Amino acid sequence: MGAAGSKLEKALGDQFPEGERYFGLENFGNTCYCNSVLQALYFCVPFREQLLEYYSNNKNFSDPEENLLTCLADLFLQISSQKKKTGVIAPKRFVQRLKKQNEIFRSYMHQDAHEFLNYLLNELVDILEKEARASKNNQEISQKIANGQTNMPCNGLEKDPLITWVHQNFQGILTNETRCLCCETVTARDETFLDLSLDIEQNSSITSCLKNFSSTETLNAEDKFFCDKCCSLQEAQKRMKIKKPPHILVIHLKRFKYIEQLGRYKKLSYRVVFPLELKLSNTVEDADAEYSLFAVVVHVGSGPNHGHYVSLVKSHNHWLFFDDENVEMIDESAVQTFFGSTQEFSSNTDHGYILFYERLVSSSTVCT
Repeated sequence: MGAAGSKLEKALGDQFPEGERYFGLENFGNTCYCNSVLQALYFCVPFREQLLEYYSNNKNFSDPEENLLTCLADLFLQISSQKKKTGVIAPKRFVQRLKKQNEIFRSYMHQDAHEFLNYLLNELVDILEKEARASKNNQEISQKIANGQTNMPCNGLEKDPLITWVHQNFQGILTNETRCLCCETVTARDETFLDLSLDIEQNSSITSCLKNFSSTETLNAEDKFFCDKCCSLQEAQKRMKIKKPPHILVIHLKRFKYIEQLGRYKKLSYRVVFPLELKLSNTVEDADAEYSLFAVVVHVGSGPNHGHYVSLVKSHNHWLFFDDENVEMIDESAVQTFFGSTQEFSSNTDHGYILFYERLVSSSTVCT
C-alpha cells in the first residue's frame, strides 16, 4: 500500500488527524468479511478506547490467556501505536484465533459479515462476564477469609445481570407489547439487543424500515394470544418498540432472503436510503434519539454465496474507503452510491449491509 498510503497522506495533508492511523488489513484468502467489520469497530471510538484501556489495565497482572478479546485488543494496539500514519497490517493472530474457536469461519467459502459481527460481540461479552464473575468470587472469598468465615457456600446465582463496556456501547432494550382486544390488558416483555436486523423493501429508507419494524400486527385465527386475565385464547395486537436506544446503534439490512420458489437464498439489491443523521422516533424512554453515521459495511456482489466486503468509515469529518489492504479518501456524497439499486438487475452491486450509528449527546441526554 506504499503508493496508496502516500496518496492518502497527500490527500489529507495538514488535515491528517493528530495521532490517528489509517491502516489496511491483509486478506488471508477470504477474510474480507472480517476486515470490513474490524475497520468499522476500530473507528467506533468509544469502543476502541475502552478496549485499549481494558488491555492496558489487565496485561500487567499476568500473561492473560489468549482469546478473541486479547487478540482484538492486541490488533487495535498494533494499529494505534504505529509510527507510520498509513500502511498495511496482517491481523493473522486474530484470524487464527477466530478459526480455532469457530469452525464456521474455517472454510474458504464466502462468509457473512453480520454473522461474524454478532459472534464477535457475543464472544467479547462472554469473556468479560466470566472475568467479572471470577473477580467478584475471588473478592468475596478473600473478604470471608479476612472475616474468619470458613464455610463459604457458592450458589452461583447472579442477582443482577452484568453490564460490561460492550453492553454500554451496543446494548439497547426492545419491549414487546401485546394488547388483548377483549379486556384491553397490555402485556409487555423486554429483551436486549446488540444490533437490529431490519426487513427491507424496494425504494425505502431506514426510517420506513424502522417504522415497519415497530408496526402493529394483529394476532387472530390460529395465531391468537393466550391472555392471562381472560384465561383463554383471544385476538390481540402486538408491536415491538425500542424501549432504550443504545449508544452505538448497529443496523443490519436483511439483504439475503430465502425464496421458496427458487429453493435458495437470493440477494436483495433494493435501494434503501440510510441518512448521515438519523432520528429515532417512537422510542419509549426518549422522544427522539439522534444518531450520526460513522461506518458502513458494504456487500459487493450479486449473490449471497459469493462476493466481497468493503467498509466506509468516517473519521475526524473525513470519509475513508477500506478495501482490505487499500485505503482511500472519498467524498461524503459517495456514500449515497451504496444505497442500492432501483432496478433488480443493475451493474451496481455495492450495497450497504451493516450500518453503524453513534448517538449524539445533547444537553438533555445523559449516556451512561
